[in-house]
Order: sequence, then C-alpha cells, then structure tokens
Amino acid sequence: MLIYQSGANVCVRFFNVMEIRKYGTERCAQLLKLCGSPDKKLKIVHVAGTNGKGSTVEYITSSLTAAKKRVGTFTSPAVFCREEQFRIDGNNLSFEKLRRYRSEVEELACKMSDAPSPFEIDAATALYAFYCEGCEYAVVECGLGGRDDATNAIAQKSVAVFASVSLEHTKELGDTVLDICRAKSGIIKDCPVVISAYQSGETLEYFLQFNPIIADRGLFIEGGGRFIYDGEEYKIKMNGFAQPYNAATAIEACRLLGIDKNSIKAGIENACLCGRAEELMCGGVKYILDGAHNFGAIEQLVKGLSSNDCDRQLVFGCLSDKDVEGEAVLLAPYFKKAILFSPNSERAMDIKRIEGAFKGKVDYVTVNGVCDALEIAEGKTVVVCGSFTFLKEAKKWIEKRR
Repeated sequence: MLIYQSGANVCVRFFNVMEIRKYGTERCAQLLKLCGSPDKKLKIVHVAGTNGKGSTVEYITSSLTAAKKRVGTFTSPAVFCREEQFRIDGNNLSFEKLRRYRSEVEELACKMSDAPSPFEIDAATALYAFYCEGCEYAVVECGLGGRDDATNAIAQKSVAVFASVSLEHTKELGDTVLDICRAKSGIIKDCPVVISAYQSGETLEYFLQFNPIIADRGLFIEGGGRFIYDGEEYKIKMNGFAQPYNAATAIEACRLLGIDKNSIKAGIENACLCGRAEELMCGGVKYILDGAHNFGAIEQLVKGLSSNDCDRQLVFGCLSDKDVEGEAVLLAPYFKKAILFSPNSERAMDIKRIEGAFKGKVDYVTVNGVCDALEIAEGKTVVVCGSFTFLKEAKKWIEKRR
C-alpha cells in the first residue's frame, strides 16, 4: 500500500522505490486532469515498440531540438540516473526541479481514491513539468505495451510511432506476435501512424490496416555510420545493425511534424544514447555496453559484431522473465567465453537457470556480479548485455580504470 505525503523527502523515497505495477490508463488520466491537462497543451509524439524505442525517441528529440523547438522527452527505465527520464531540449531536468514538480503531482494524487503507481506519477510529472517549462513538443516512450500503459492516458497525439515489434512481456501482453501488436497499437488515437520497416512480415501486415507511413524509402546502409534514405545521405553516431531503421522511422515522424530537412539531418547526426551498443575503450580493450534484454534485441546486437574478432568475451546476466535459453543460442557462437552472473535485482533470474542455458554452447564461468565479471574478463572485446539493470555499475567500473 502506498501512503502519499507532501514534501521533498517523499520525492527522494519515490526515486528509489520498487515499481508497483498497475495497468490501465484511468488513474493517470485522472491525475493529468488534476494537473490541468498538460497533455492537451503539448504536441505529443508517442513511441511504442519492442526494440529501438529509445533510439527512435532520441533521433526525434534531437531533430526537434535542431529545429529550435522546445521539447520535453520522457523515457523509461532510468539506466544511469533518475533525471535522465525527464529531459528538456536533450538535457536532464535538474534534481531540484524534478523533486518540486513530482511533489506537486504527488499532492494531487493524494486526492485520488485509487492511488496511482510510481510510474503513473512519473508519466504525469513528465507532462506537467514539460508544460510548466514551456515546451511545445513532448516525445513520450511507452513503458510496457501501449494500450494499457500509463503513458496512453494522453488525450491527444500528433503522431504514433512504432519501432520494431516482436515477442516480449508475454505474461502481460499475450503469447503471440499478433497479441503484442494489438496491445501496442492501442496508442493509435486519431493521429497519423509511422512504423519502422524493421518488422517481421506478420507484424508489418498487422499494421497495414492503420494506413501507416512505412520508413522504407530505399534505405541503403553504407557502413561506417552512414546510410542513404530517400536519396539523402545521413550519418549516425549510434552503433547497432538496426540504427539506420530507427533513424529512418524518426525521419518520417519529423517530416509529418513539419520539421525542415536540414534540422532533421543535423538531429539524426547528433543523436546519441548511452547503453545501446555503446563502445568504451579502456586498457586496450573495447567494451560494448548494450541493454539488449530480449531475443530481438540480442539478435540486433550480434548482427553488429565483427565476424573476425575471435578474442571476444561475454559478460551476461538477466531478469527472471527473459527467454535466456533462446538468447544463449544466439549469443554463444560469437564468444570465446561467457562470464555469467545473476543481477542485483529482486527480479533477477536464478544463476542455475542462466548456467543451464549456456551449458554445452560455450565455455563459461559464474561470478557474483557484473564488477566481478569485468575483473576477470579478458580479450580484445568484452560485450556486456542482458539487462539495463547493471549497465550503470559496469560503466562506472570501466570509467574508473580509464
């Protein structure tokens, strides 16, 4: 049971509280009304999908910022710091401002008979803060699914955007790809639709009923962070096989919003997102940090790995709801050795199951945590993946030794 109180101390408590999951949009919709309906005063871009949401959000945000638009961005989960979930013009909202806005929203939540979850309060806080800070646009990433996600309480949208869709969160969203599509397509509310071309045939066929703009205009990947789309060459900083597809999806969304070509090109080129195939060099070793935590994301990760690196090691842990057996099949052929651990999370998968998934597929050892894994990792390339939950700890370990 949640007990709401006003004041800064409660804000700090919520910054660290374990998420209490509630689904449906009614509570967040009521809370937004109590906040003065900021969702009706912003031009909102709503982004859903299984993989590529965060990158697509970043490309759109960067393009809007390049066009001198004031834009708020709400993403989840937090990877490196709490404030990164709430950004304005690409910059994290300060702790002090976030604490103030959240405290004001919490006080309004006290008036509700059905207490909102922390994530529902986050979503309302983001839109309230963006409006108070004078934003014209808000780019909002779905938390889980779409139809019943708190972010879908938004009353009106400028465009609904879909990155790659595949199986995920089957307990909550359904057992088939079509179930997942139905859940995610719930964000479409009287607005134009843009979908990534990086979809399965089944997914693409499903979304055709919404008469979407498909980001597939002669996409040609040149390599080296360059691709050609609709006859124009673009350069990107983010690594990963699917990044040109994510960028093309953002290009189409920004065109719908009336953003000029030069701003879009600049935004695509400048966009950067930590924890997505992020490369860090330290002591002659290339570390690749990737929050890939489902089959589709792992598939994209390994497609981006060089085939001639025979001295590569894997650092891997995951949460209990993941298809670790399927992920192990994808990962094992690309690594000389795997270092396995169970993350420091109440949702962590038991190490015995992780071991079982990799047994017989690759040489492995088990350790107590990600830092212990990095201490013994060897080789020219070390890939850290399986969950976002330990990337902050891994990055801190690497940066201390640079």
